Amino acid sequence: MAHTSAHVAHTLAAHIDEVFGLMGNGNAYFLDALLRDTSATYTAVRHEAGAVVAADAHFRTSGRIAAATTTYGAGFTNTLTALAEAAQARVPLVLVVGDEPTSGPRPWDVDQIAMASAVGVRTYTVGRVDAAAATVTAIEHALTYRMPVVLAIPYDVATLDLGEIPVVPGPSRPSPMAPTGEFAHAALDRLAADLAGAKRPLLLAGRGAWLAGAEPELGELVDITGALTVTTALGRNIFPAAEHDLGVAGGFGAPAAMERVREADVAVVFGASLNQFTMRFGDLFHPSTTVWQIDTDGRATNARVGGFIRADAKLAAAELIARLAATGAGSAGSSGSADARWHDSVDTAADRAYVVGSELAEDGRLDPLTAANHLGEALPEDRVVVSDGGHFIAWANMFWEPSAPDRLAMVGTAFQSIGLGWHSVAGAARANPDSTIVLTTGDGGGAMALSDLDTAIRVAGGRGMAVVFNDAAYGAEVNLYGLKGLEKSPMLIDEIDFAALATAAGGHGVAVRTLADLAVVEQWQSRPVDERPFLLLDLRISGEIVAPYQEEVIRVNS
Repeated sequence: MAHTSAHVAHTLAAHIDEVFGLMGNGNAYFLDALLRDTSATYTAVRHEAGAVVAADAHFRTSGRIAAATTTYGAGFTNTLTALAEAAQARVPLVLVVGDEPTSGPRPWDVDQIAMASAVGVRTYTVGRVDAAAATVTAIEHALTYRMPVVLAIPYDVATLDLGEIPVVPGPSRPSPMAPTGEFAHAALDRLAADLAGAKRPLLLAGRGAWLAGAEPELGELVDITGALTVTTALGRNIFPAAEHDLGVAGGFGAPAAMERVREADVAVVFGASLNQFTMRFGDLFHPSTTVWQIDTDGRATNARVGGFIRADAKLAAAELIARLAATGAGSAGSSGSADARWHDSVDTAADRAYVVGSELAEDGRLDPLTAANHLGEALPEDRVVVSDGGHFIAWANMFWEPSAPDRLAMVGTAFQSIGLGWHSVAGAARANPDSTIVLTTGDGGGAMALSDLDTAIRVAGGRGMAVVFNDAAYGAEVNLYGLKGLEKSPMLIDEIDFAALATAAGGHGVAVRTLADLAVVEQWQSRPVDERPFLLLDLRISGEIVAPYQEEVIRVNS
């Protein structure tokens, strides 16, 4: 015989291996059953937001769903920013929480269902007879819609004896969305004709294409069409042929590469939402460029799109390959022939190059571009980078090239939040046990998330690094509002010694004031993983250097 919480724990563990959480009254019995009687791995965090963020980062860096758990009331409300971020970023996870009794709320209870709904998250409440079924339904919802979901256990239901735990069919996975119907096939015909006739075709891919597993088909399309390629920040290196790639689109992209994108006569976008940053606030494509978008959303996600096909990126790309092959595109004598292929005439390596300044800025502090460029050459090749939000996000995206889309997770950017970085490390470390986890954060977000500094050091250990871009300010606010003449004092931070904080928490912190100080990275890598501590680099950077993407934001908002 087993109680309700055990039904939830056993059923969840049958489909999800990793659970991140913080124990309280509302989830005590769930955690007891999970740890005593299942094979799921539980990682304790120090802040409830960290539970959701860790589960989020786990999926982003592995593609495998994870779970989080907290108590009710204040424990639940602490997760709301992290839930909103996961919802905005379309990250599936399950948050198991306690909830008010079925008899009604107590003074410390809040309407958790309404709060979750307000940030776009559905709640499934466990009943007296359907705990296992509700658990599977919640997992299925998360996977089907690629969204976080809350699984609530009312306080007075948590320990009810429900009998033997039933065997419930596992959650189904939706079939990829095939392009169907007369309209979709007519649109594919038109797009294939556009590509066959294009002199300067461009393919842009995002995270959706990665999740669809479209890499082989996209690579074949590049071969057939002679297209140049570009990706979103979350789709980096999805195209197999790096020699034809212009890098990341938008404000993180190199200036020459972005000018090259504007030369395209036909651009096809696979699995990318075309947000304002990717689109350079409307300036990514030339006005004369014909832009097509292929996505599973119900409609085009940017006004610049002229043709839209609702379909899975992999399946749609395969349909295009078949149509182009039937017309002889890419063969001798066609517009995409080997002697007239755009991607063979462009030096993409030169286009992708960034201009790097001197070691120190005029104020005597490190130039963040130079420091990030130097670190890009020094960081371990097996790295998985997790990024907080803030002005500093440009430096890793410009200089720390990930080997695949799931080797870089930007937790916070979808909801424009900061302070989720330290929490991310645990999720990425559990998802990638043989890789080096590198956190990049600013001093503002880094200070906000310090509750899980201990968690990062404890979980990642010698496989973990953190790079804090420390300019003693909220850089984005200084760059935008300080330049407008607003009072700067709320935008400034008394310089925090993150190196000392990391050392106090059991890691090894180093204050980096010159490039020579970065020699510690090589020294750290030379030591056996189990003999070295978590390494934190406290980069004392200049706040006078403005990231290119921030310059675009300033231009649009000035």
